[in-house]
Amino acid sequence: MTIEQIQTDEALRLREFPVACDTVYLAHAAVCPLPACTRDAIKNYAEACTGGDQEDFMPPNLLRDTRQLAAGLLGAELREIALVGPTSLGLSFIAQGLDWQPGDNIIVHGNDYPSNVYPWMALAEKGVELKLLEPNKPGRIEPEDVFALIDSRTRMAALASCHYVSGYRIDIDAIGRELRSRGVLFCVDGIQTMGVFPTPVEHVDFLAADAHKWMLGPCASGILYVKREAQERLKPVVQGWHNLSCPDFIAQERLDYKPDSRRYEAGTANLLGIVGHHASLKMLNAVGLDNIADDLLAKRRRLVPGLLAKGYEVMHADAPEANTSGIVTFSKPGEDMAALAEQLGQAGFKVSLRVMRDGSRLIRLSPHFYNTSAELERLLGCV
Repeated sequence: MTIEQIQTDEALRLREFPVACDTVYLAHAAVCPLPACTRDAIKNYAEACTGGDQEDFMPPNLLRDTRQLAAGLLGAELREIALVGPTSLGLSFIAQGLDWQPGDNIIVHGNDYPSNVYPWMALAEKGVELKLLEPNKPGRIEPEDVFALIDSRTRMAALASCHYVSGYRIDIDAIGRELRSRGVLFCVDGIQTMGVFPTPVEHVDFLAADAHKWMLGPCASGILYVKREAQERLKPVVQGWHNLSCPDFIAQERLDYKPDSRRYEAGTANLLGIVGHHASLKMLNAVGLDNIADDLLAKRRRLVPGLLAKGYEVMHADAPEANTSGIVTFSKPGEDMAALAEQLGQAGFKVSLRVMRDGSRLIRLSPHFYNTSAELERLLGCV
């Protein structure tokens, strides 16, 4: 299945993405609808599980294969991927698992999504300080902005690969390379790019991302990436039968953790979620990450001028393409954006209304590769 086939064969598109039968779904940066392959995988597995032990019906090598598919999207190693669930949980594992010292500081963006702010704020009880990025434009973080905040006590920079409102993608490689040269850890919230844009981890120590946005998977089936060299530094903060040695399910006299990323998977896996996540990852890998990225950038190149022509302001309309994403966010002074979002909903469009710290309201569009040019033209005709 290719993007061209999906976008030119309407019967195929509706069969593989049933949401398109009734809705022009443009909110993948929020919570995605499930594609048919994911629905079917979960349904078939759930049906099988009514016959006995759920683990007995688990597809062969499910956990290993899911880790491998996720690793392929990141350019990581299999042993660096853990299946731990929501992004918030993965980031909290990282925040609580390092040996912080009073006076250490972390570089964060205070106007990032709360999942990538609160885990670091909670470290105040350990004497860890936050150094807040203050970009000139919302979410537009340049490498120099990060480097300017580094001092002798900076232990980590915790950044999103892409800002959840503005859609601005950071230069992960440039930032990570410099941080590494200065001995500063790099943690990435990758949920807004993983599955649709390259999210390289060569110079990244930690990354977390849930499946329920661009990866087109179930909620709370996410991945945690921990670079091999960092696994001894990141102490597991949860313990259970799965991440520790317990032959014949007998507790041992010492804690002996698994020798790879499985050390962060404490207990029984979310098998229903992982079965669906595996199906989604398999589809994304088959379609091709670069193909998806090219398609989303082409969609942006149509949406941005179309919105500007109608008098709307588009966040980062002038950003280099290397820093743009599948997110297009717009507003117009004096226009009731909440009312417009409601009108679009009544017309069959699923969009996201977002509110900034100053109270301003914007509409965020986030199409995926199965959305068609005709759907985008209909959207532009309604605004």
